[in-house]
Amino acid sequence: MGLPVGRLILRRFADGEVHVQIEESIRGRDVYIIQSTCPPVNENLMELLVMIDAFHRASAVRITTILPYYGYSRQEKKATGREPISAKLVANLLTAARADRVVSVDLHTPAIQGFFDIWMDHLSALSLLTEYLRSVRRSDAVVVSPDVGRVKLADKFSRALGLPLVVLHKRRPAPELAEIGLVIGDVKDKAPIIVDDMITTGRTINESVKALLDAGAKPEVRVAVTHALLLGPALDYLKNEAITEVIVTDSIPLPKEKRLDKIRVLTLADLLAETVRRLNRNESISALFGA
Repeated sequence: MGLPVGRLILRRFADGEVHVQIEESIRGRDVYIIQSTCPPVNENLMELLVMIDAFHRASAVRITTILPYYGYSRQEKKATGREPISAKLVANLLTAARADRVVSVDLHTPAIQGFFDIWMDHLSALSLLTEYLRSVRRSDAVVVSPDVGRVKLADKFSRALGLPLVVLHKRRPAPELAEIGLVIGDVKDKAPIIVDDMITTGRTINESVKALLDAGAKPEVRVAVTHALLLGPALDYLKNEAITEVIVTDSIPLPKEKRLDKIRVLTLADLLAETVRRLNRNESISALFGA
């Protein structure tokens, strides 16, 4: 955007409490705070809430929080009794802290937009990922949804790339565990492109690759996701020789020790910059996505 980053000091007191000091006047200004609530999730979320409060008390005219990755997004419903809906709780916290607008990228479930009583803009990295995949597109490729919950997302990829769609039926015997029970579609002698919103532990990707190879797919699998959490055994799973490339965005900072040679990181900077420009000028955000 050609603008300097705002100046502030963020530190911890001896007991771990977050303290923020804004180092310039922001009275009457339009403020945009960019903070992914990725691991450490609670630390980053609390930092964000304290920053919002500081900017509000410093008389910012409008505060927009940009969360490239929305933490707690997988807890958007009650799967069993006596569970929280933590994604809604986070929306309440951001509202209570007096954010005026929230922007996020590829929510785990789009319905989370409805949790907010303030303005909420849901961006997509679809065009960014498909633009890259189009440059390496193969005639024998197929787009693969790792479970039925990602069919709509995978269908958008298949339409954008002009490729067939394959769906895997996934079961979760326990949290963070995945089993693939059925491959729906033809993958024999095909090069799969597995698409999802995030890679957490990598178990879903690992099981998906096994199921695809067992069904006759070529050991030339690409994986395309927006959010690369890469926790626990994820890197070991991604080292599988059948996975030739993993395409992710920088919605979550990826340290050097996690940057495998096969991981390609695409930046969201242009998308977020244009979003900020349009919000500041009260222009359409949906026009960014052809709507």
